[in-house]
Amino acid sequence: MPLPNDQRVVALANDLLQVFDKIFGLHPGYRAAHAKGLMLTGTFTPSTQARSLTNAAHAVRPSTPVTVRFSNSTGLPMLPDNVPDANPRGMAIRFNLGEHVHTDIVTHSTDGFPARDGNEFLEFLKAAAASGPDVPSPKPIEVFLGAHPAALAFVQTPKPQPVSLAKDAFFSVSAFQFKNAAGKISFGRYRIVPEGGTEFYKDEDAAALSPTYLFDELTGRVKSGPIRMKILVQLAAEGDPTDDATVHWPEDRPLLEFGTLELTSLVADNPTEQKRIIFDPIPRTEGIEPTADPLFELRAAIYLLSGRRRRAATTQE
Repeated sequence: MPLPNDQRVVALANDLLQVFDKIFGLHPGYRAAHAKGLMLTGTFTPSTQARSLTNAAHAVRPSTPVTVRFSNSTGLPMLPDNVPDANPRGMAIRFNLGEHVHTDIVTHSTDGFPARDGNEFLEFLKAAAASGPDVPSPKPIEVFLGAHPAALAFVQTPKPQPVSLAKDAFFSVSAFQFKNAAGKISFGRYRIVPEGGTEFYKDEDAAALSPTYLFDELTGRVKSGPIRMKILVQLAAEGDPTDDATVHWPEDRPLLEFGTLELTSLVADNPTEQKRIIFDPIPRTEGIEPTADPLFELRAAIYLLSGRRRRAATTQE
């Protein structure tokens, strides 16, 4: 996973990491965002429809081993599970295609993103960082949201407390280009949904939950039986924008069933493996490519820079 050749992207990624550090503080050995997490292992089995979408290896093989990380939002590794700031949750999937060969899907539990590109996202984070409780209105974040309807819509999207991380739904930020063996090209966004549907607590009940309820529940759930989730792809229609993560496609767009995740156990030595693994939002595999969405290269750079810093902190301990 290399850094982008464009040094402006790398510089912007470093600027974003500095703002994350300002907001959440430095926590050596942890991610700058989605710091609190848990990793599981299992298997992905493609559906019969997957080959019609792509000839990617995990779509045509009978099954592929996977590593999955669930996480809370923010860069605070001890953030309670039952507070609003823990949303949106994260879910990252690594399809282990061979020795040192893999492709990833990185998703979160709110459908959409607050910024069109990296510069806008940096402006959003800086406004949030400058809007503490003692800052009078209009706070910088209020001014920003007033001028950016997509960011306001993302912030105002309901983010309920899930009963379990295995009972929440997750969405890819950006759209992807898929190509099948016949050369047919399609565009789509991933959705990951629990086999039995989503389940959430009422807002008034969330405050009484344990600050570790989600990861405690997930640990117990996988020990008692497999966790099954479906990977779907929402397919774009002609004219749907594929380069803007803030734009939602209409809900009447078809959903193709890509396959099923079956998670069966916790990763051994979870803390060490979480520090080591660096997920990649760019697929880097035949049959699935990034679109022209400018967030792809930026997110890849942030993940890599954060990961290198995390690994360096690990080796010094």
